[in-house]
Amino acid sequence: MILDYKNIAIHYTVSGKGSAVVLLHGFLETIAMWKYLETELSQNHCVICIDLLGHGKTDCLSYVHTMENMADAVFAVLNHLKIDKAHIIGHSMGGYVALAMAEKQPQLFKGLCLMNSSFEADDKDRKILRARANEMAKTHFETLVEMSFANLFASESRAKFLDELDAALQIALKTPVQGYIAASEGMRQRPDYFETFKNLNADKLIIIGLKDWIINIQKLKAKLINTDIKYEELSEGHMSHIENKSELSYLLNLFVEK
Repeated sequence: MILDYKNIAIHYTVSGKGSAVVLLHGFLETIAMWKYLETELSQNHCVICIDLLGHGKTDCLSYVHTMENMADAVFAVLNHLKIDKAHIIGHSMGGYVALAMAEKQPQLFKGLCLMNSSFEADDKDRKILRARANEMAKTHFETLVEMSFANLFASESRAKFLDELDAALQIALKTPVQGYIAASEGMRQRPDYFETFKNLNADKLIIIGLKDWIINIQKLKAKLINTDIKYEELSEGHMSHIENKSELSYLLNLFVEK
């Protein structure tokens, strides 16, 4: 399905009936990443998957896509579908978008799951890396994506899930360079969302991959002390929907059934 929004097209899908579950993909991903979980969750829920700005079949809106820009595009779809309450699950960048949504419209949330994601802003070193990657993307996009993509998987997973890794990589390589740079710069600019997440009056869950180098796991867990934020640990890396498929499915089904 396509929604006209600010002179661009937003692509989304809707499957199943019941209470709403919104699935937000990560950087260089599309709604294709949710195929298995969409099938599982739509047995008892209305599952909405959205290609975020500059990804999949959704057009670029600008040369910088802030998390707030992304959130507003998601709100446009949900308003169009007349969704006023939902469980929202965001993978990596999708989690950042979900947090921007929680900042703007906390009343929308029945639950928020950060899947291989974090409420923390980029630190100084990470911001420098993103800026360098954005420059490299202008001239060596394919090399950049291929170099960085394998690191999303735990080392053992790269061989075990070789076909799935290659399929995800081919999707990533179809991302327009403008979409890459706009989203990367948006992530670089994003604020710390810890207080927003902590104070959200909804069920809260973080899915942690124990071999995920992108997330500072110990720092993240230390901030969860004395909060009502729950977390679950899975054995592998950043791509839990591939590396820990059955365990993730079990946890997310439990989460949306609360």
